[in-house]
Formats: sequence, C-alpha cells, structure tokens
Amino acid sequence: MLVKWIRCTVVDRRGFERGQRKWAGLLGEPGFRGQGGGWSRSRPSVAHVFAFWESRAFYDSFMARSHDRLAAAQAGTFKDAQVRLFDHRFDVKTGFEPRFTDSDLLRVALCRVHEERAEHFTLMQEKVWNPAMAGSPGMIRGLFAEAPGHEFMVLSMWRSEAEHGKYRTERVERLALRAQTEADIAALTGDIIELETTWTV
Repeated sequence: MLVKWIRCTVVDRRGFERGQRKWAGLLGEPGFRGQGGGWSRSRPSVAHVFAFWESRAFYDSFMARSHDRLAAAQAGTFKDAQVRLFDHRFDVKTGFEPRFTDSDLLRVALCRVHEERAEHFTLMQEKVWNPAMAGSPGMIRGLFAEAPGHEFMVLSMWRSEAEHGKYRTERVERLALRAQTEADIAALTGDIIELETTWTV
C-alpha cells in the first residue's frame, strides 16, 4: 500500500474546507483505498491529509489523469505544501484500514534515521514500540511506512486526546531508552491532528 502525506499552511480556511469536500471524487478511482485528515493541534493554520492507494502504479495513473481536475477547487487556499510518499511496511496493532470514522485524533511522527541504524530502528519499531502502542486502550490502529532516504513514518489513530496523553506520559521515555531511539534517529518531527469528519473519503 502507498501512503501519501500532504501538509500545508492554509490561508483561506473556508475555501480550503470547501475544496477538501470535492475530493469525494476519488471514490471511483481504481486502486484508491481512502483519505482523511484534519487540523494540527499546535498550529491551527496547518492542515494534514493522508491518502492511501493499493500501489504506486494506481497512484501514478490517477496523478496523470484526474488529480489536477480535483485539485483545482483548492487552488489559492494554501501555501507551503509538502508532499511525501511512503510504502507501507507493517501495521501497528492489527489489520490497518484507512478508515477515519472511529477516531478523533491522529498522531504522525516522521523519523529520519541514520543509514547504518535503519535496520535496528525498524526492528525496535516492531519489537518495542508496536506492542506498547497496541496495548494502549485508546489506540485504535496505525501503520509504519518507509520513504527513500531512510525516512520512516509512524501514523496512529486514537480515540481521544486523553487516551493519547496517558500513553505518552506513562511510556514514552522508558520505551525510548529500551529501543535506543536516540542512537537511531537523525531528525524527528511530528504532529497531533484533530480529525475533520467532512474530509473523510
């Protein structure tokens, strides 16, 4: 599965949201699996959108045919768009599906990993972080994905801010020590996103 992550700064909120609803046109596209997103908790003008495709071939075909027509509705409503493509490596918890109807919060972490530590980082994700996240009551589902240049994305869906907060305070420092995260990671950025139900396709 291919995961597309779009992050942008919105300059016309109403226009952007109106345009976002036009993406419902994705539903008939071959290979399209789902799309959703929302607003950053820490920077209210930043929007995140995640789209899921069966494969790169389906995605490339869509980009060549229908993308520009759908995107036209949002022209001029945002700036500084950053687009990244990732290949799904494994699920966090079980059976990831690109559904956004049962969660309120998304957590995304982007990790750039030292080349010689990429294998270790992936293994720790599987053996240390995954079980811890999967065991957290408010965590619904998630995925671990990779992009060229030793970049990895961890995307998790949470029932609520309170549930996510509990996981963070109780576990994160201890887990990071066990997984030797500091030695693996060259750069780490992330965000907490409040889901907008009207953006879900």
